[in-house]
Amino acid sequence: MDRALEQMALGGEMSARKMFGEYGVYCDGTLVALFCDNQLYVKPTVRGREFIQDPVEAPAYPGAKPSFLIEEKLEDAPWLGQLIKLTAAELAAVPPKSKRKRKN
Repeated sequence: MDRALEQMALGGEMSARKMFGEYGVYCDGTLVALFCDNQLYVKPTVRGREFIQDPVEAPAYPGAKPSFLIEEKLEDAPWLGQLIKLTAAELAAVPPKSKRKRKN
């Protein structure tokens, strides 16, 4: 996990939080990826898809929505940093979903 964060550091301020036994990866406070079973799954975005060109998509865990599975470019810090930067910018531009009101 630490090595992956180092590789993504060019994208912005990186951090990780343990979630469900795996890790959520944040860039400038925005959840951009999951690190599960020693694999990096980046949240899918239009810009990310254009940047990768032909992404491999897979769910990070059973029942999850497909994400971009990053395997071969994991050691390419400039490439990975750019992907994370693009992903974070696009996700930060999306307004957060409003919470549903609970029925009593």
